[in-house]
Amino acid sequence: MFKQKAYIERRKILKEKVGSGIILLFGNDESPMNYTDNTYHFRQDSTFLYYFGIAHPGLAAVIDIDNDREIIFGNDYTIDDIVWMGPQPTIAERAELCGVKNNKPLNKLSAFLQSAQKIHFLPLYRPENKIKLFNLLDINPAEIDKSFSVELVKAVVSQREIKTEEEIKEIEKAVDVSVDMHVAAMKFARPGMTEAQVAAEIHKVALAAGGEIAFPIIATINGQTLHNHYHGNSIKEGDLFLVDAGYETPLGYAGDLSSTFPVSKKFTPEQKEIYKITLDAHQAAIDALQIQQPFKNAHIAACKAIFDGMKSMGFTKGNTDNAVEAGAHALFFPCGTGHMMGLDVHDMEDLGEVWVGYNGQYKSTQFGLKSLRLAKPLETGHVLTIEPGIYFIPELIDLWRSQNKFDEFINWEKVDSYRNFGGIRNEEDFVMTQNGVKLLGKPKPKTIEEVESIRNS
Repeated sequence: MFKQKAYIERRKILKEKVGSGIILLFGNDESPMNYTDNTYHFRQDSTFLYYFGIAHPGLAAVIDIDNDREIIFGNDYTIDDIVWMGPQPTIAERAELCGVKNNKPLNKLSAFLQSAQKIHFLPLYRPENKIKLFNLLDINPAEIDKSFSVELVKAVVSQREIKTEEEIKEIEKAVDVSVDMHVAAMKFARPGMTEAQVAAEIHKVALAAGGEIAFPIIATINGQTLHNHYHGNSIKEGDLFLVDAGYETPLGYAGDLSSTFPVSKKFTPEQKEIYKITLDAHQAAIDALQIQQPFKNAHIAACKAIFDGMKSMGFTKGNTDNAVEAGAHALFFPCGTGHMMGLDVHDMEDLGEVWVGYNGQYKSTQFGLKSLRLAKPLETGHVLTIEPGIYFIPELIDLWRSQNKFDEFINWEKVDSYRNFGGIRNEEDFVMTQNGVKLLGKPKPKTIEEVESIRNS
């Protein structure tokens, strides 16, 4: 945990932002894999962590704004629990660490809420918490998306999106270990191995550092599938290998990096050409990052760099601005350039992308652009990723070609000749400062020369 005063100050600011009523926050419960006592790795709800810092299951908390009091509800372990879990701090002892003086058993929460006139709660992503809300407030789980407090969501987002100095330091720890995970993969992977063996090497680094992976590892020769968690293929000479993996610190802060490297000792000439275009797009996005300017500018800069680069190789044609506005570039880049990062690898997205990434404004429905998670103006303290890529997706190629879509911008014969190329992306993490954008953590090997040097070591 951070120091006690950090959590006290966070809750004080939240109370000022919301103004009145009761704020109800649920922690997470243990989640069974196949029976009650065999659980997945426990991960506390990030907003609960932000305001209370307690990574312990089975808790709820109320912040009573009008009466200026805070209560953590939870049950102490019984002797039966201690036999299996060992001695544990009491709820009162845990609450004291974050500056909360009041605690009650969980079964007292219902009676406490009965007299409340105004209760603020957030959107819920865990089914057990939806059931709890139904039992406490008689709100049907299907109606939660219509009844959560937008006022609370906006208050939480406005706070959590601006990272403090202590948070930045914690995120940099996460990024540093994430770099080690990627370097380990680059050094380890050899023809004849399976993707699973490389994924295991990556995971080993995270566990050895004392934390966990921030999200399921992507380690694949099929990089054209954006979120590919299958690890059953064998890797061979000539393949490209894409890794998307990040470390989560014991305090819950994430790193998120992507790398692409050849399974051979060097890139092929074709791989090198397209890899260079992704690096150009990566830098174009970084150069477009400015305080008070929309992140969407960085995305558009990356899209144009990709279209121009592909034009130089004969894949695309026509006016770049017109092509990007129409969405033709999305044949190769069907996703967004980045997202916010912090306690969640996609920070606060359980609160709603429209609030986190768009300040409640219109979100495009255009293919490709609709997948941009962050578009709003950037502020000092925003932490974000930059991760443009180029992907050859055979199913998308076949669909759009059969529809004669973007014939004026795409050379389909050339594209089809690369249909089995795969995908390439690099990803880095940044923080916006008063002096501009700053890379978080130590640099990840990214250039062709750096990657090939590791592959030949």
